[in-house]
Amino acid sequence: MLEYQLMVEPLTPPAAKKQIRSILETGTVDFTGHALEELAKDGFDTGDALNVLRAGIVESAELVGKVWRYRVRTARMYVVVQFRSDTRLLAITGWRLK
Repeated sequence: MLEYQLMVEPLTPPAAKKQIRSILETGTVDFTGHALEELAKDGFDTGDALNVLRAGIVESAELVGKVWRYRVRTARMYVVVQFRSDTRLLAITGWRLK
């Protein structure tokens, strides 16, 4: 049985980047239906979003309701994520920078 550890948030941008990279290597990234729709609307797919998460700059956490969200950006696009656990990440939305 897998155990999930609750993370203490908000994470600093460098700590969030490290955790995102760890999840990309050994965890799970899920996409909301909204994220898939918004990515497709701008001509992107989950592979593009994963590349942003891998190489992008993590901005300071934002509290939305009771959940911390993190914007990750490159020169071309943004992806917004939240941590579900220390091994699971949820992509909330993404968009092309104009």
